[in-house]
Amino acid sequence: PNIDKFIARVIPDTATMFLELKFGGIDFMGLTPPQYKLQASTDFFNKYFHKFRYPSFGYTYLGFNLLDNRFSDKHVRKAIAYAINKKEIIAGVLLGYGTPCTGPFPPESWAYNSDVKDHEYNPQKALAILENAGWKKGKSGLMEKDGKPFIFTILVNQGNDARLKTAQIIKENLEKIGIEINIKVLEWQALLHEFIDKKRFEAVIMGWALSRDPDIYDIWHSSKTKEGEFNFISYKNEEIDRLLLEGRRSFDFEKRKQIYNKIHEILSEDQPCIFLYVPDALPVLHKRFKGVEKAPIGIWHDFIRWHVPKNKIEWYK
Repeated sequence: PNIDKFIARVIPDTATMFLELKFGGIDFMGLTPPQYKLQASTDFFNKYFHKFRYPSFGYTYLGFNLLDNRFSDKHVRKAIAYAINKKEIIAGVLLGYGTPCTGPFPPESWAYNSDVKDHEYNPQKALAILENAGWKKGKSGLMEKDGKPFIFTILVNQGNDARLKTAQIIKENLEKIGIEINIKVLEWQALLHEFIDKKRFEAVIMGWALSRDPDIYDIWHSSKTKEGEFNFISYKNEEIDRLLLEGRRSFDFEKRKQIYNKIHEILSEDQPCIFLYVPDALPVLHKRFKGVEKAPIGIWHDFIRWHVPKNKIEWYK
């Protein structure tokens, strides 16, 4: 490699990180959408930094505890999917830097099934599905079943403004169909170990950063529901289990593509979670680094070829 030393700094606050970037304390960071749109468009910034934008290899989702009788009903999950305005979330939270998510693979993945259609925002359809599933609007204005109003809590992790704002928009969306939402913000370790691992939650907003290989056995297989494992929403589907095993046992690319396309189709239909959006990655890098090339997998794939000219006059050409 042409770079002699790599220093990683842990800076929990993105505003502080941005100041460090501007004043030379760091060379690289991923910007938030407001930083990218509002703070990184100055002449100063364009002179000293490369800006990149490309779809990230992951997605954000609203996950349900499928051990809860309400969410074990696929019709309820589909109704909620139709009641959530993903375009509003992408515009309001990501400032347009993202795309709606249709299933467990982002569009950049070779396993992505482009034939799968998203659940478009349609609150009237959502209401009709809920009513067919036995939910009726009560005197309070909330949907009720067996005398119990439809109220649940969404958990989000502290310090993640995008997820908190997403939860707030979902809260407003679901109020329109008679579902009341409470939002609870928790410190990350407490969220994981005291609530997620122990299945003490009703719904949670989280995200998956995925491997380039589309093997998602650990996330979706029914054997992976124990404490500390990734299928913490407790999803169980025999067909998905079978396909996941087939997909990881085959070396035939076309066969695997067909398998994962089918998985994408089934999970989109089943909606074990609401696949919300694929955010854009918004990295910035100091301009003294040369030889940087953006590819579908990002900018770090050829890091060993980056170099810094000794002559500083060449840095900002």
